Amino acid sequence: MTPAIFSLSGPKLTDAERAFFKEADPAGYILFGRNVETREQLRALTDDLRGIHGRDKLLISIDQEGGRVSRMKPPEWPAYPPQGVFGQLYSVAPASAIQAARANAQLLAMDLHEVGITVDYLPLLDLPVEGAHDVIGDRALGRDPMQVAALGRAVLDGLSRGGVTGCIKHMPGHGRAVVDSHKDLPTVTASVEELEHDVAPFTKLSDAPIAMSAHIRFTAWDVDNPATLSAKVIKQIIRQRIGFDGLLLTDDIDMEALEGTIPERSARAIAAGCDVVLNCWGKLDDMQGTVEALPAMSEVSAARLDRALANAGVPSDTSTREELLATRDGLLEAVGATA
Repeated sequence: MTPAIFSLSGPKLTDAERAFFKEADPAGYILFGRNVETREQLRALTDDLRGIHGRDKLLISIDQEGGRVSRMKPPEWPAYPPQGVFGQLYSVAPASAIQAARANAQLLAMDLHEVGITVDYLPLLDLPVEGAHDVIGDRALGRDPMQVAALGRAVLDGLSRGGVTGCIKHMPGHGRAVVDSHKDLPTVTASVEELEHDVAPFTKLSDAPIAMSAHIRFTAWDVDNPATLSAKVIKQIIRQRIGFDGLLLTDDIDMEALEGTIPERSARAIAAGCDVVLNCWGKLDDMQGTVEALPAMSEVSAARLDRALANAGVPSDTSTREELLATRDGLLEAVGATA
């Protein structure tokens, strides 16, 4: 198995993609708006991907957060509020916010499970600070570490109840970035002591099944490399200090924060200690080069992947959509928020 998550060019597989994916046997796939049209089309696409590999427990993922980060959009799918509304509610009624966040995540999972998606890249555990870039903004669950950990736990629980595996991001924290890592490499000069604040929610949720790294250079930990490419950060901070032993994905390896070709970046990320490379642009040449540049997935990483998907596709709660909507919307009324 290739330790990579690949993307597709359109709403159905091309013949070239089908042949490549069968031979490359990637760890999974990520879907974007270009891959999404209708429920029937999307379910057919995910069934097609499973058919290539003969694996029911296949990692098929998406960024479906709500708000401005939503790949599945109205009118085919419901609109969802940005995650920040649950942080607002927490300041008024913490227990209600946890219940609302959980119900909202389970609703998201229902949509994803229906079309064969097994992983949602949610929740964000980033703690924005004054002056940071707005790339996180209203996607954040708050600024207090314990609040964010509590709401993040509720999101993971809600997704799991709906049969979808969540992923905490962006480890070890994106909240201090003053530039958008999609466009440039953020450098954070905070001290080791200050960064304890940033890692706190990740530490609380270190038992999460999947995490995504941050393309950010933290000079207190490694002056030369962003976290995704830093053996120091992955081993000493993510694995040891935070205590995360789940499946560690890179953020999109195509982002402009990183230098070098896509295969070169991918090889560096795996060598640094990431389990899987996330490649989002759907360019066949880049994906082919990445396969050539990477070793086969290690036994340790494969075991982490199996654990992450153990309960995917198996909803564990019988609440109806109507019940969950009533719960979420009733609680959000307290802060005047709606989906």
